[in-house]
Amino acid sequence: MSQQQQDRTLDQELEQIELERTLADIKYKIIVLSGKGGVGKSTTAANLALALALNGKTVGLLDIDFHGPSIPKLLGLEGQKPAQANGKIIPLEYTGNLKVMSLGLLLDGGDDAVIWRGPMKMGAIKQLLKDVSWGKLDYLIVDSPPGTGDEPLSVVQLLKNPTGAVVVTQPQDLSVADVRRSVRFCEKLNLPVLGIVENMSGFICPHCNKRIDIFKSGGGEQLAKDMKLPFLGKIPLDPEMVKAGDSGEPVAYFHSKTESGKIFNEIMEQIVERIEGGTPEKVIKPDLETKTMKRYAIPTANGELCLHFGHCDQFAIIDVDVDNKKIIRTQLMTPPPHEPGVLPKWLADNNVNIILAGGMGSRALNLFLQNGIQVVSGASVGKPENVVLAHINGELETGENVCDH
Repeated sequence: MSQQQQDRTLDQELEQIELERTLADIKYKIIVLSGKGGVGKSTTAANLALALALNGKTVGLLDIDFHGPSIPKLLGLEGQKPAQANGKIIPLEYTGNLKVMSLGLLLDGGDDAVIWRGPMKMGAIKQLLKDVSWGKLDYLIVDSPPGTGDEPLSVVQLLKNPTGAVVVTQPQDLSVADVRRSVRFCEKLNLPVLGIVENMSGFICPHCNKRIDIFKSGGGEQLAKDMKLPFLGKIPLDPEMVKAGDSGEPVAYFHSKTESGKIFNEIMEQIVERIEGGTPEKVIKPDLETKTMKRYAIPTANGELCLHFGHCDQFAIIDVDVDNKKIIRTQLMTPPPHEPGVLPKWLADNNVNIILAGGMGSRALNLFLQNGIQVVSGASVGKPENVVLAHINGELETGENVCDH
């Protein structure tokens, strides 16, 4: 064996040791699968991970759908980049005990295409496991691309003995047929199926409250019976969930009291009961309706609070877990062209609760109040996150209600 071959073998052995060391700190590893694209697999993975995290579990969420990474969009993390320290990638934190990593967070732009063959995908998945500083986790949820190809096969092999798979389907026959192949895939790899989720199962009309089975109903439930597998639940077609996905506000966190939010929590409890023998202790149940979550808007210029309200470059939209006095995420959003009455509606449509501003006229103040948005004026220039933390800690010093325009 040549020296080059010996070095390559040694590198592979060291990589394997590092991977095994990382996996040893993760108790349970769950892969979310679907035989068909567009069935809501990523939505299920994200909300399952959040439901676990919000009920006291330390969770990692890994997105290995290289050709269509959806997790950054679903969680409102687009544009954020993970840091690096001591040769490790630091995953993004969400809610304090949910760590998130996706190839989508490492790409230069959201429109970048990944054109890789199988071996490159295997290497990338190995890196996302061993080179990410996951730390000690109760659960690692892996969002796998649809089908039974390179990515799901690679992750099953790399995880050695995953705890199990959650399989997502729609109720119609075409989707159910594809999911049967996913179940057979699990059987061949000795991967336990923790249960089947039927997504887009019926639509409740918001006007008449009648149920309409747009994609039929019960296909996933019947499949579970036929294959003697646990059925975890039916998630309805929910306009709120569509809106939540587009705006990066997963229902398990922001709208946990909706029907979809409750169902995701029930699915999580069934999985924990099957794996651990008991339902998790409920620690926090944040929901915008109970005001545990608050969304702040701060006008900004050059990365700091801008006293020139209404003509600022961007707004920092900051989500805060008030109970734990913790910032969950910050988004920079460009406002629409400044016209009377436009900003109050725009911020209300983006679910803003509180504005922290330097100054604001009485007419604008009244318009925001009419849209249910509280205004705190007289704030000084500073980093938006620092201004928000000062406010939630009761330490924000406010002066005169003035604008520098």
